[in-house]
Amino acid sequence: MSGYEINFDGLVGNTHHYAGLSFGNEASIKNQNNLSNPKLAAKQGLAKMKALADMGMKQGVIAPHARPYIPTLKQIGFTGSDSDIIAQAMQASPTLLSALSSASCMWVANACIVSPSADSSDGRVHFTAANLNNKFHRSVEHQTTSRILQAMFKGEHFAHHVALPDVAMFGDEGAANHNRFGKDYASASVQAFVYGQDYIDTKASKPKLYPARQTLQASQAIARLHGLNDANTIYIQQNPDVIDQGVFHNDVISVSNQNVFFAHELAFVNQKAVFNELRDKMAKLGAKLQVIEVPNARVSVNDAVNTYLFNSQLITRPDGKMSLILPSEAREHQGVWSYLQDMLAEQNSIDDLKVFDLRESMRNGGGPACLRLRVAVNDAELQAVNPNVMMNDNLFDRLNVWVDKYYRDRLSQADLADPELIRENHASLDELTQILNLGSVYYFQQN
Repeated sequence: MSGYEINFDGLVGNTHHYAGLSFGNEASIKNQNNLSNPKLAAKQGLAKMKALADMGMKQGVIAPHARPYIPTLKQIGFTGSDSDIIAQAMQASPTLLSALSSASCMWVANACIVSPSADSSDGRVHFTAANLNNKFHRSVEHQTTSRILQAMFKGEHFAHHVALPDVAMFGDEGAANHNRFGKDYASASVQAFVYGQDYIDTKASKPKLYPARQTLQASQAIARLHGLNDANTIYIQQNPDVIDQGVFHNDVISVSNQNVFFAHELAFVNQKAVFNELRDKMAKLGAKLQVIEVPNARVSVNDAVNTYLFNSQLITRPDGKMSLILPSEAREHQGVWSYLQDMLAEQNSIDDLKVFDLRESMRNGGGPACLRLRVAVNDAELQAVNPNVMMNDNLFDRLNVWVDKYYRDRLSQADLADPELIRENHASLDELTQILNLGSVYYFQQN
């Protein structure tokens, strides 16, 4: 096997709280106003990163953002010092302050879409930051995300694109709706873009209850920006009925790795045709698709949403076998766990299950797949990645000490008005930029 897939996990920010900001995300709404534990959330995420690194995987970390996000609070009329602005915002609208204090950038599967150099016309790795314009609290992320990515991936091997136009037609939710299929990571592969709605064809099916966050037009635009070959690109419509059942992103109903597609039987519109097109395009690249289709009779859509069975990571270990990285909720559900045991017995490419406690993230609607961004690279590109962001024993220890220094073990929405919280946030990020060698990526360092 040539090339590598690096999993970059989002480091949970110290304003992690439960605000129920994400309409369409069942877990987010269900846990609204519960007390959160930012320190535990960060440590749970770090434990997963370290475990994958110990398995021999290439594992990195992506820094959180500055919160509350003062530039937007200023843009909408709040004035004075940071403390003044926070106090005014809390008095005017606690919900607004909560939105601009969200730690949602921890779910870096939504940070951007990545196209490896093997697939792009100019032979570079391409990044397009997601505009995330369907949700206000996430729509403010893309500029900081771009700066962080540019600090991690510098030089001639990498190309960075600004977010798509901030309108509904180009709604883009990043890699949570993107898959790549092939033989190995450094070879040309098929890129699969999953969308929820076609904004031009008004007669096309779309969900009725919850929003379709990814559009066909956004996916097509990114394919053009990244110089992808039409012959190796496929656009797949997510089943609007499952979106209305809480499947807000594709990575809540399917996950892929190399030639394996692990998907629910109700995931897509015209699903059999989707698999056939994907199979044909992969065959032309010398790869053979393996589909593991989970029957609705074994695991319902509701069970998939509640356990995040598909919001898992499917990884290839150094020995060439595949592991499925799952949240503990999947093990605790009798029907889901029974299905997984039967799946292992079938002797397909997945021969191992790894379970992690990520309850702090899960209660806000994000599982293992939400927390990570996949970047496929060759040897030269791997050497060009900022080495300070790569997980190892030393970084793991330093980041745990850093979390202990700056993070609280309980946080409510009312606590967001505490002026000490923003000082803790800024001090923590100032130190983190030095640990990860990110330079000046935050607004409070630039102004």
